[in-house]
Order: sequence, then C-alpha cells, then structure tokens
Amino acid sequence: MTSKEVCLLLGATGVGKTLLLKRLQMISLHGSCEMGTPPSTLPTVGTNLTDLTLKKKKVTVREIGGCMGPIWPSYFQDCFSVIFMVDSANIVQISSSCVQLLSVLSAEPLRSTSVLILFNKRDMPCIMSLTEIKSLFRMDDIIASAPQPITTLEASARSGQGLQEVLGWLESVTVK
Repeated sequence: MTSKEVCLLLGATGVGKTLLLKRLQMISLHGSCEMGTPPSTLPTVGTNLTDLTLKKKKVTVREIGGCMGPIWPSYFQDCFSVIFMVDSANIVQISSSCVQLLSVLSAEPLRSTSVLILFNKRDMPCIMSLTEIKSLFRMDDIIASAPQPITTLEASARSGQGLQEVLGWLESVTVK
C-alpha cells in the first residue's frame, strides 16, 4: 500500500467515526444502502484501518481516535484526503471541533489535500440547522481562506442518510 491510498478520518470523540466506517464498508462490500440496526461501537483508542472498494479502486481509511488529537499531525504526511467529522447534535462540542478543524487545515503537509467536512447525526432531534452550524464555524471564511479544496456534506451514520455522497466524494478525490 502506498501512502497516497490512505484517507484520514478525524474528529472529536463520539462524533460517529467508527459507525461511519462500518456503514461505508457495508455499502462498499455489498452495494446496499439497507442499513438495519446500527452495529455497536466503542470509542477508538488508537487507530482503525478499513479498506473500501470504490468502483474497482481500493482506498484505506485510517480512523484516528478523537482522544489522540495531539498526535494527529504525525499521520498527515501519509494521506491523500481527510474526512473531518462534526457531531451536529452536540452543541457543546461545536467550538472545540472548530478549533480542531482549523488546526488540521493549517497543517503544512495538508495544504493540497482534499478535505471533506462531514456534519454527522443530522437525524437526531434538537440539532441546529446546517446553516447555523456553518455560521458558528464561519465556514464561508474557512473555505475562502483555506489552501486546500474543501467540501461539506451532512449525513447520519446511524440511518445511512448521505453515505452514498460520502463514497462519491471519496471516489472523486482518489488518486487515479
């Protein structure tokens, strides 16, 4: 495996990274969007490597636990893209997620790396609207000033909403 076949999956603890990976793997293996009951997950301490097959291309997604934020930069050299997840149902976590995101975007090794900011848990009650969250993040300013290409999507790893779009984004940024 060359380093350019790895996508990093980052975000705070509890945003749904592990469930997202399990769901994406199910779709890539079976081509099915039938989600069924979500598998149980535990917070990742360390990293998880998951292989996804995208239209005959193999991509490895490296999930790095949210508690490992201080050492995320040691993985930045080895990736072609980053998915940064935000728990849009956790209002308390929004500001710290924004700080983490800005740190990721300002890292020199990621200056030309494609970034997907994925607002997860869009199926949960009492969530802020996507417009409100993007306003808190000052997303328009971030996208305008960041050197790398940034895409934003909303999803629910639990229900499966938006996961095909995530796979589509991965396919579009995969090194040919």
